[in-house]
Amino acid sequence: MSYRNSLRSGTSLRTCAIALILAGAAVPGIAAAQTTQPPVPDTEEDGQPVADDDTDENVIVVSGFRAALESAVNEKRNSDLILESVTAEDIGKLPDDSIGESIARLPGITSQRLNGRANVIAIRGLGPDFSQTLLNGREQTSTGDSRAVEFDQYPSEVVAQVNVYKTPSASLVGQGLVGTIDVRTIRPLEVDEPIFAIGAKGSYADIGALNAGSRDYGYRVNATFVDQFADDTIGVALAAAYTDEPYQLQEFNAWGYAGDGTPGNPYIIGGNKSFVTSTRLKRFGVNGTLQYQASPNFMVTVDGFYSSFDDDQSKRGIELPLGFSNPYTTSSVVDGPFGGFAESGTFTDVRGVVRNDVFQRQADLYSGGLNLDYDGDDGWSAFFDFGYSRTDRNELSIESYSGTGYGGGNGAADTIGFTSDTNGTSFTHTLDYSDPSLIRLTDPLGWGGARVQAGYWNNRIIADELFQYRVGVSKELGGFLSAMHFGMAYTDRSKSLTPDEFFVSPPGGATEVAIPTGALLRPTDLDYLGLGPIVSYDVRDLIADGTLILDRNTSNDVPAKAYGITEDLMTIYLQADIEQELGIGVLTGNFGVQAINTDQNSTGLAFAGGQPVDVSLGADYWDVLPSANLSLRLDSGWVFRLAASRQIQRPRLDDLRVAISYGINTNAGESPTGVAPFISGGGGNPLLRPYRANAVDFNIEKYFANGAGVVAVQAFYKDIVNWIANGRYTFDYSGLPTPAGQTPATTIGFLDTQVNTGGGNFYGVELSATVPFDAFFSGLEGFGATGGVGYTKSEVEDFNGDVAPISGYSEWVANGTLYYDLNGFSARGSVRYRSEFIGEFSGFGGSPTRRLARGETIVDAQIGYEFQPGSALEGLSVYLQGQNLTNAPFVSQFNVPEPRAVIDYQEYGRRFLVGATFKF
Repeated sequence: MSYRNSLRSGTSLRTCAIALILAGAAVPGIAAAQTTQPPVPDTEEDGQPVADDDTDENVIVVSGFRAALESAVNEKRNSDLILESVTAEDIGKLPDDSIGESIARLPGITSQRLNGRANVIAIRGLGPDFSQTLLNGREQTSTGDSRAVEFDQYPSEVVAQVNVYKTPSASLVGQGLVGTIDVRTIRPLEVDEPIFAIGAKGSYADIGALNAGSRDYGYRVNATFVDQFADDTIGVALAAAYTDEPYQLQEFNAWGYAGDGTPGNPYIIGGNKSFVTSTRLKRFGVNGTLQYQASPNFMVTVDGFYSSFDDDQSKRGIELPLGFSNPYTTSSVVDGPFGGFAESGTFTDVRGVVRNDVFQRQADLYSGGLNLDYDGDDGWSAFFDFGYSRTDRNELSIESYSGTGYGGGNGAADTIGFTSDTNGTSFTHTLDYSDPSLIRLTDPLGWGGARVQAGYWNNRIIADELFQYRVGVSKELGGFLSAMHFGMAYTDRSKSLTPDEFFVSPPGGATEVAIPTGALLRPTDLDYLGLGPIVSYDVRDLIADGTLILDRNTSNDVPAKAYGITEDLMTIYLQADIEQELGIGVLTGNFGVQAINTDQNSTGLAFAGGQPVDVSLGADYWDVLPSANLSLRLDSGWVFRLAASRQIQRPRLDDLRVAISYGINTNAGESPTGVAPFISGGGGNPLLRPYRANAVDFNIEKYFANGAGVVAVQAFYKDIVNWIANGRYTFDYSGLPTPAGQTPATTIGFLDTQVNTGGGNFYGVELSATVPFDAFFSGLEGFGATGGVGYTKSEVEDFNGDVAPISGYSEWVANGTLYYDLNGFSARGSVRYRSEFIGEFSGFGGSPTRRLARGETIVDAQIGYEFQPGSALEGLSVYLQGQNLTNAPFVSQFNVPEPRAVIDYQEYGRRFLVGATFKF
């Protein structure tokens, strides 16, 4: 019997039906062309095939977390690509509370937290800008500025499986530089029986309700329905989930550090900008799939996904100008390897800014498609697939300022004592910042200049839309070449940003105004910083009742942020599958080539000498991506894999913006031609080419325990031949209007922007294992462990030839889960660790800011019970989860490796969740 056509027997057939269905969920047609991998016969320890024992009445049914692990191990084993997989334990139940957390437990993968949530993923030490996310095999738009999907947008309850492909094949359309994440939903005709399940979960944040109007309790509800009709030729799957949960955050934040560490000029905190943030996350997600088996050879699949995402944050705190602008005396300066550091001291004549800010992010995500799949009896198969994705996003940030008086030098001043250590800085103070007779709405430090700026309104309106069309045809062959695949894909994506910005001011030209008594809320407690309570209010109420007014910002800086980007991709691929029986096992794999034509263009405003001009720039280029994946599968359970490929990752969409500000430069020493005057400027770069790398992967995997266990070693090497970094490059301004005023001697100048550089080397090794303990000791049935550790080394160079600070890069990542799962009872504890990395933060106006983040270790745990058949409560499962049990903070540092020079120190507290699921 052919290896690829052989039917699986053994362990996978003994798992519960739901876990198997979810493990195998795939889009017909897309799966055939992209990710369908051959099954592998299970073997006993002596290498002999497991007998087909479907009729064995004494078979042990494995379910829950163990079944999900077995399905993930089987997915990894069966694939000709190098991948990691996570499968739902049951309908509507991933192993973790979020998709991001589940993915972050896979070998070589980790996450960055946002307000305590794992929302973006780093694969093999590289951040979200270097991977691609698909939904049912289709590219997606995102709720963020980059291409990276923020996993907050997908409710975990509607996800059946997630596969992370670490190597590409020619037929994998939409691949990333370090990996491709494919999120899968349920396919109803692959389910053996009707299902109706409902679930509910309550959450509690033990850090408390920090801001007035916030909560420390939340909830999630979900429901799933799957059934077949018309003699099992029509299948329907519907899944919906609603979340209303709070997240709380206590933060210390420094503006930076003054001084240079030399004698008499130690590093000292330059300013404080710390907030207490309360977030209320509301999200509704619904997914539906309709399948129609029109004939034994023809399948029609229609699916759709919708998510409404509302992230409402109240941010209340205080800014204190310190070492950058105020006199001080120090009482403790400690010398260290990086110079002197002021651990304590006193600042005088400090006038602070009390902040009551609001951040609202609202996003609607629409996604879906149509798939037509033909699988002929003569070895021919073909598919057509249409996919659509759109995200409409509104990001509103409102800053509100108050203080003791208008402008620098006015109003009551404070004396601030400080103590700085590895946990940030704490303070002492003399003023009562919760006294509304002392604190008034104004511009305390004169940030508005001649304008009284008591705040700022910044609304970013973003539309992101994507159409994708795919066709493919395949032919099964005999002999070494087992199949051939040919396909084409066309992707049309557009993204635009429209800024809408206003100054917030007191009405009637007043310099300050009292906070209305009726608007005052419970003071926000900053005792964790030593600053006591501060006056609190909702700035939206003050704008609505006219206490504060909006005055549009008409400066050129606002329209300069606007952009429109279009990207048209035409992909053609040809792939051959191989299969060869050997005396010791089977050689399988594929080889092929993918060619991509990219036509990218950006429109926006350029400012020539301050005058706005409509501009449009872009590029058209090809990438040719050969790839090969070979797997030698021995009868003894060993698998040896070798993969080689050319890989790319397209630039961040916001880096392709055309918005450029430029003018006349008279410095001949800076001129790329040595001629002055010339033109110089800065902005986006619509001419960017992708990140490109030549990659080699080698894996050794050992499967045991009838396919339930695996130990794997993975090594990879990437020769980065094209990188993207901040830099300066020669730019011809001849296609743009000449700046007003002095006439340049040449249009050849420079542009400060993101540029393509040479790159360097990136390599690493990963060790992973899933071990059921009863494979060695029968008395430990139900116990086991899963996890892995990964090491990566970056020798990628930036524009100046230095080692590049790569967003999301951690040298070490590790995770592990110890579990018990038997007879309905389950318990597990999980740890995930990542070493220091370049964290990405969203600055004012949405621009990304990158800082060195300290390594972190996150500990989670869960216990649960599923009532067994015969029980009066059969179908009910209950569970209790604890997240971040050690209250691990998120910490970023100043740009020297001085552990006391903390920029951010954020505490999220612990989260506890209790829930239940009932299957009818």
